[in-house]
Amino acid sequence: MTHQSTPLKTKETLLVTAVALGILLNPLNTTMISVALVRLQEEFHLTFADVTWLISTYYLVSAIGQPLLGKWSDLFGCKKVFMIGLLLVTVSSALAPLSPSFGWLIGFRIIQAFGSSALFPAGMGIIRNRITAHQAKALVIISIFSSTSAAFGPSLGGLLLHYGDWPLIFLCNFPFIIASFLLAWRLFPSDPKPSPGGKARMDWGGVALFSAAIFVWLLFFLELAEGFSPWLLVLSAALSLVLYRYELDRSEPFINVGFLKKNMNVTLIYAQYILTNMAFYSIMFGVPSYLQQAQGMDPQKTGLVMLSIAGFSVLVTPIVGRWIERSGSRPSLIVGTASVVAGSMLMLIIRDQTSVVVIFLVLCVLGIANGFNNLGMQTALYDFVSKEETGIASGLFMTSRFIGTILSSSLLAALFGQTITTGNMHSMAWVCAALGLVMFVLTLRLPRAA
Repeated sequence: MTHQSTPLKTKETLLVTAVALGILLNPLNTTMISVALVRLQEEFHLTFADVTWLISTYYLVSAIGQPLLGKWSDLFGCKKVFMIGLLLVTVSSALAPLSPSFGWLIGFRIIQAFGSSALFPAGMGIIRNRITAHQAKALVIISIFSSTSAAFGPSLGGLLLHYGDWPLIFLCNFPFIIASFLLAWRLFPSDPKPSPGGKARMDWGGVALFSAAIFVWLLFFLELAEGFSPWLLVLSAALSLVLYRYELDRSEPFINVGFLKKNMNVTLIYAQYILTNMAFYSIMFGVPSYLQQAQGMDPQKTGLVMLSIAGFSVLVTPIVGRWIERSGSRPSLIVGTASVVAGSMLMLIIRDQTSVVVIFLVLCVLGIANGFNNLGMQTALYDFVSKEETGIASGLFMTSRFIGTILSSSLLAALFGQTITTGNMHSMAWVCAALGLVMFVLTLRLPRAA
């Protein structure tokens, strides 16, 4: 099956760029802070456990905020939610460098996480409503910005720390914010008037239960590094069951569990995306620490080596977009998940004295896998979601991403908690290979393109 390849119109390209510049703020700020943790320990006189709350709270707020703000996009208008999100990121990025204490810094990070969580679901709603033909091309641009900005985060953060200090990690958001705001203000269509009773139709009970369940699951996974907590597991499972039963009886639920129950393709896509991000973030956070502590690389050299993942993700994404437009998402995901298995197994050849070139080439395979999987997962989701459900579906999609990230943190804490050795890194590689194999099996059940 082939399609005539037609480029996006100039106005459509600028509209997609406005969305993409906003969307990158969340994943970029997720990983960019990681290289500043040691510096922040010194600044605020903290332990490493204390400073990691900057990461954990960002994950938690993003996991809850994505579906919540996706629902608000559906109810109150995508443009309005997108612009408010940019405003919140602006305020937090301006005030965070002035934080008088660590508690204030966490507060500004929470505002930043909530604001940036609005940009993906609202932005995807704009694209799906305004670009009716060649959406795969639009998603290529989105994927390049969203999936690779997380990979570029550690390298950019290291560069900013080298030439300045940790406040630059917040201030560097402003070029992206300004460009996205100006383009969105000019190009986004006006929102339709909210339907009567929109606020009343918001399922606040579902929001509260979902937030509680996500929070307790986060505590459970973070506690795994210290030991298994049966009561947290029981409480997490109980809250999840209560949430399921409550939402199943709602006419307009916050989490449409009835839809997920009926459409197992969407549910399994979310599950696969959790596994994808668990493997990706384990590598993104684990490998730099390994390179510095076990291989003795300095931060600048480590950042350059890690660019292999981001660089190859960018290189393959346009190719993947054209392939998906012709053949659907399934072939792309088959290659992507197989590449996760291959790249993870290749990590086993890395030893204490392995050359930088070999390490770089191994990580290139994982960069290729990232490019195939991210765009493939996005397009696969929208094959099974109506335009009216784009906001909440996009929000849950990104919540799946953060659940995967939380799981990767638990894995790394368990493997690297005491010491970081080549043996620990090989154990991580085996886990990632197993995750890739499960992802490959889940991909095979996707329907073939007609």
